[in-house]
Amino acid sequence: MPRPPAGACRCGGAVRARAAAVPRRGPALVDAGRYVEARDETPEARQRPLDVRAARRTRPVDDARRHPSTRRCAAAPLPGIGSPAPPSRMTATDMPPDIARLTPEGALARLDADAGGLTEDEARRRLARVGPNRVEAAAQQSLALRLLNEFVHFFALILWVAAGLAFVAEAYDPGQGMRELGFAIVGVIVVNGVFSFWQEYRAEQALAALRSLLPQQVQVLRAGRPATVEAETLVPGDLILVAEGDKVPADCRLLEAHGLRVNTATVTGESAAVPRGAEPCAETHPLAASNLLLAGTLVVGGSGRALVFATGMHTEFGRIAHLTQAAGETASPLQREIARVSRLVALLASGLGVVFFFVGQAIGLPFMANLMFAIGIIVANVPEGLLPTVTLALALATQRMARRNVLVRHLPAVEALGSTTVICSDKTGTLTQNRMAVRRVWNAGAWQEPAAPASDALYAIARHCHELRPAADGTLHGDPMELALVEWATPAGSAAGPVEHPDAFTFDTERKRMSVIVAAGDGRQLLCKGAPETVLPLCTHADAGAGLLQPLDAAGRAALVRAQETMADAGLRVLALAWRAFAATAAPAESGLVLAGLIGLEDPPRPDVAEAVTRCHAAGVRVIMVTGDHPHTALAIAREIGLVRGRRPTVLRGTDIARCTPAQLQQALAPAEVVCARVTAEQKLLVVEALQRRGEVVAVTGDGVNDAPALKRADIGIAMGRTGTDVAKEAADLVLLDDHFASIVNAIEEGRAVYENIRKFLTYILSSNIPEIVPYLAFVLLRIPLPLTIIQILAVDLGTDMLPALALGAERPHAGLMRVPPRPRHERLLNLPLLARAYGFLGVLEAAVALGTYALVLHGAGWQWGAALAAHDPLYRQATTACLAAIVVTQMANLFLCRHPREPAHRFGLGGNRLLPLGLATELLAILAIVYTDLGNRLFGTAPLPAAVWGHAALGALAMYALEEGRKAWVRRRPG
Repeated sequence: MPRPPAGACRCGGAVRARAAAVPRRGPALVDAGRYVEARDETPEARQRPLDVRAARRTRPVDDARRHPSTRRCAAAPLPGIGSPAPPSRMTATDMPPDIARLTPEGALARLDADAGGLTEDEARRRLARVGPNRVEAAAQQSLALRLLNEFVHFFALILWVAAGLAFVAEAYDPGQGMRELGFAIVGVIVVNGVFSFWQEYRAEQALAALRSLLPQQVQVLRAGRPATVEAETLVPGDLILVAEGDKVPADCRLLEAHGLRVNTATVTGESAAVPRGAEPCAETHPLAASNLLLAGTLVVGGSGRALVFATGMHTEFGRIAHLTQAAGETASPLQREIARVSRLVALLASGLGVVFFFVGQAIGLPFMANLMFAIGIIVANVPEGLLPTVTLALALATQRMARRNVLVRHLPAVEALGSTTVICSDKTGTLTQNRMAVRRVWNAGAWQEPAAPASDALYAIARHCHELRPAADGTLHGDPMELALVEWATPAGSAAGPVEHPDAFTFDTERKRMSVIVAAGDGRQLLCKGAPETVLPLCTHADAGAGLLQPLDAAGRAALVRAQETMADAGLRVLALAWRAFAATAAPAESGLVLAGLIGLEDPPRPDVAEAVTRCHAAGVRVIMVTGDHPHTALAIAREIGLVRGRRPTVLRGTDIARCTPAQLQQALAPAEVVCARVTAEQKLLVVEALQRRGEVVAVTGDGVNDAPALKRADIGIAMGRTGTDVAKEAADLVLLDDHFASIVNAIEEGRAVYENIRKFLTYILSSNIPEIVPYLAFVLLRIPLPLTIIQILAVDLGTDMLPALALGAERPHAGLMRVPPRPRHERLLNLPLLARAYGFLGVLEAAVALGTYALVLHGAGWQWGAALAAHDPLYRQATTACLAAIVVTQMANLFLCRHPREPAHRFGLGGNRLLPLGLATELLAILAIVYTDLGNRLFGTAPLPAAVWGHAALGALAMYALEEGRKAWVRRRPG
């Protein structure tokens, strides 16, 4: 295999796609699952700025969203070195565009550094100029201000006005209960504000989690001598020493590398470790240059010496942190709908209050009576218990979801997930197990299953040819691919073989292979593994099975190439394993090898992912894979789990996404089957935003640092609990405790149930508004004593109705909920059918029963039309108590009627919802306490009722029940 030309990037990797010669098409897309490797590898594509939005949008890009590493800078020493700059500013430094292309000596010169490291004085001077090597926090609104905001939104302002009017009325006409009303309304404001603040408050620990991924101390060279310093004190120009197991503390240019391999999953999402070397590289993209180490990544093999060129927020790690900060919170559909309902109801209440105040003035009501009347209209129309009930219902849903291994960090996310139309899922660790495994084996000229016995030579190479190191507990640590080979080749209970290889040819980016020399019988053997293109040319024979060897002729080599391509097309990473008897000769050690076989490895899918994807499809939820891995690998996994079933899926590379205009990207994401591969953190953000512009409710899953910006920007962010980084968890709304993609489907079902339940208790709460308003209309229009006092209205809204409404919020998902598509994004929580049912039917029936019971008490006591009744008159107190009791009794019947808008109430038993009987019992006990205790009589202006009044209210409730069940039956019989 010829070596790359001078200056070319000798990137590692077992297999490259075969379609590099296919002519490049436009930015839109690769069809039929075929790829053009050159599209991701061309210098033009690689040299594009990371912030592709600046190049492809016609409108200006907010500079707060752009990091300096996304723009090209002049070939000059870092501004942070050459001139002072505030360390907190994002514009202080850029990555020199050609630092990867320079020789180690050139890189040192570019940063005005020395091969022996900086002196302590120079390091201090640079630290003062560029600032500490840490992720800076973005300015945020203080907690006190955020809490204050919960008490000054429109819904709260209406209640503040009502409370203020109540206190004014108390001052002008004491003894009417207005002071108690004022305090009750203030209590409602406080409860709503605290609940809302608690559900909106999120402990912003993403930055602390980002810092935890960076090492606290690091080995550096200072003035030619090794030293241990705090990672925060690193500056551009420092020389650091890295070895297996180290976390990289800053963005660095390698000067020396000895078998160095790095796991970059935290910033790229790619599952396999990648080799890194010190040779100049033509690549300028920091995520792809083979001689750069990025902050936050992990060294899994080898050692090296590197030159720091970017620290803190100027690193690629810092860029992702900045994107996470800039990706502001997205209001959930439920939050938007509750805000809309609050504004609508508040405007309606205020409007009615003002209108009826002027009506009262026109008909000659005294000012104070008219003011109390207007306040009563406002209070009767504002469902004070709505926000606390919504919050408590969501909290109950989180408990149910926790039992299904889903931890909710953000309450509105529960419902938002239920309305999700698209899931953008990461591959590594989400759909797959985040560990490599042997999937295909080519041995003795034939395919065989991984579980089938292979040749002794193949097993020996897999067990012994590695650079793994033992931990204190005896387990091996290092490259996941080598761990998979050892696990495959080592029988259960057996040792993994020697881990110290004094005679070894380490892996590097030029050779793309490694060899070890081990004892074998009376002699020694050289065992070799690596990329087929570098191992096969060294082989002269092949293992033919049964201990026989055969010359490797042209036909044999062609068969090997076909086997290699078959595994590559399946998205596997292919390794060639070979050996030879070793003797010290003048010939090169790695020559005259015997090919033992080819092995294909893959990060396998989770066992239950395929079923979960099927359930998503049945529920009308589209799943789009968005990964940093190779398109071959991504498409192979997508087909295996059923995410892709058609022959011509849409496969988008990161470069495709970067080149598309917003409109083109929306169109590109329209097909049913889409896979996005080789995607960076910012490109993943672009995918999420494009889907949201299409009107989709987007859920994003992920586990790495690179996923955090998209997790935060999405309508719903879902992080992995076991394998996910702290950054991903803190940026997410939900955390999957078991890391199972299937748990997302369970969460969607719960989310859909939450939305339905909110509609149920919204119908229940709003139904009682009409019997609270109608008495005030009767008071004005019919000139009768006010049938219901304001404090009694609050007794219903904040007392008897609260727990039953909460019981409706705890209803379990009904059968068939996951066999219907997500509701349209434009569908309103408070829509016309709900209002018609609550206000126009159920509420009217309740009002009729309440006023009828009120009139029954007055008529039974001999009251004459037009006669006045004082507020403390026992008859008046008993009549208003009868009206209140009738509302409560009809609401008890309404509790069963609201369990489903179409199905009969008798189909839903009490066993599935333990809160329902508790809510009924509490409602009954509350009204009895209000009616028959001295404290209840004093607080609510009530009086004891005779049994006949309860019987009348019960008959009215039965009539209401029968009429609503009749309406449901009529609706079910209607066509469509």
